[in-house]
Amino acid sequence: MLARNQEINIITKKETLEDFYNKLKITRPEIPTPSLRMIDDISHFNVFNRAVACSNMPSAFSRRDYYKISLIIGNGILHYPDAEIEIKGRALLFTNPNIPYAWESTSPKPAGYFCLFTENFIRNRNESLSDSLIWRINDSPVIHIDEEQEKALVDIFSNMMKEMDGDYVHKYDLLRNYVQLVVHQALKVKPQGSIFKQNNASVRLTSLFIELLERQFPIGSTEHVLELKTAHDFALRLSVHVNHLNHAVKEITGKTTSEHIAKRVTTEAIALLKHTEWNISEIAYCLGFEYPANFNIFFKRQVQCTPKAFRVS
Repeated sequence: MLARNQEINIITKKETLEDFYNKLKITRPEIPTPSLRMIDDISHFNVFNRAVACSNMPSAFSRRDYYKISLIIGNGILHYPDAEIEIKGRALLFTNPNIPYAWESTSPKPAGYFCLFTENFIRNRNESLSDSLIWRINDSPVIHIDEEQEKALVDIFSNMMKEMDGDYVHKYDLLRNYVQLVVHQALKVKPQGSIFKQNNASVRLTSLFIELLERQFPIGSTEHVLELKTAHDFALRLSVHVNHLNHAVKEITGKTTSEHIAKRVTTEAIALLKHTEWNISEIAYCLGFEYPANFNIFFKRQVQCTPKAFRVS
């Protein structure tokens, strides 16, 4: 069983996509490792057979910098900071970058499938994360399914694996639709009430912060200006002291509130530079920068090039 002190002491440990593929290389060197460059811009998706890519060793209690949907066929325990969810037989398991967890298999051999992806793979540029399908499943990380539902989901994941091996020019659009189909299958069988609700105060506050941050996006017009720009702004809206908010968000996600805000503003800046014809001053103003020079400095710090250079690249 997973040691309880592991749950308490490794909250801030983080597993990146690079960490995931490095570990996979050790146990399964025959599986190709994709290029992870410019991942914030171009996004990432992959799908695996659990019998090939997973072991029976308990995973480390940590956050992952990616979303993961697992079709578990067998038994196991999902460990959260303040709770455990047991799976017997079959289930869909949804995990996200905001909440740390560990997985402990209690079956002789792993079976099923899993796919992992970044936020910018699944979310349309014109919707906020809180409006996306994947957000609607956040309060139910485990969806128990029956044999008929298992068969339908096996077919979907099998099709994902075939597409990953194919050369169809629009395969990632098709894969995105398959992910949405998996989420729809989960929403169809999800109980009206949440199966599981995090009770930890830091988890609740972090979730409220992330949701409040996401509600500000996407930026739909040059008249739309960010209202909440700093950790103090969010703390005031959430009626907590900024130090308390910073501590809770750092404890759960391993990142400060300012880091979350900067990453989300950068993601939106990239989208606006790529998908609109607004000038850089207009984009800077919408994102809360009084002067374009300040936006240039911020963007270069985040992306290692200026907004102008990024737009023409």
